[in-house]
Amino acid sequence: MAATRLGLYNDALLLVGERALASLTESREPRRLLDQVWNNNGVEECLESGQWNFAMKTIRIDYDPGIEPDFGYSRAFDKPDDWILTSALCSDEFFRSPLTQYVDERGFWFASIDTIYVRYVSNAADYGGDLATWPRSFAEFAAAHFASKIVLKMTNDGKRLEVILKLREKLKREAKSRA
Repeated sequence: MAATRLGLYNDALLLVGERALASLTESREPRRLLDQVWNNNGVEECLESGQWNFAMKTIRIDYDPGIEPDFGYSRAFDKPDDWILTSALCSDEFFRSPLTQYVDERGFWFASIDTIYVRYVSNAADYGGDLATWPRSFAEFAAAHFASKIVLKMTNDGKRLEVILKLREKLKREAKSRA
C-alpha cells in the first residue's frame, strides 16, 4: 500500500503510543506537532540520509552565462531547487567520467567545462516528494524519524525516546540496504 501523509503521521503516533488521527484536519496536539516536523523539512531530513533510488533524478546542466566567477573555475552551474543530496557529478551523459575538478559552493557547482551531468536525490513531487513511490522500508524509517521528533513533547519519557532513536537507526539501515 502506498504511503500517505496521514499514514506517516499515524505510524509515528503508533510508535509514540498515541491514538491515531482520523484525518489531517483533526485539531489535536499530535497533529500540530507532526505538522511542525513536516513543515520544518522532516521529509527532506529523511531523504538527505541516503542515496534513495526512488528519489534519484538525473539531469544535464549547462553553465549559467550570467554568472562569471571572479577566479578559479570559469563556469557556474545552478543547483536545482529540488536538490537534496548529490550522488554523482560527471562530464559525460553515461556517468563514466566522474567530474573531479569542481567546487560545490552556495547553491552552485563551479567547474571549467560547459555542461555537467548530475544524479541526485530529489524532493520533487514526482520523485522523493511523492509519498506514493516510497518503499515500505523508507516509509517506516520516516515514521520513526517523525516519532523521534515528537515523543518527548508527547510523553516526557526519555527512555521511550532512546528506544525510538535506536529503532530509527535500525530502520534507516534496513531501508538503505534496500535502496
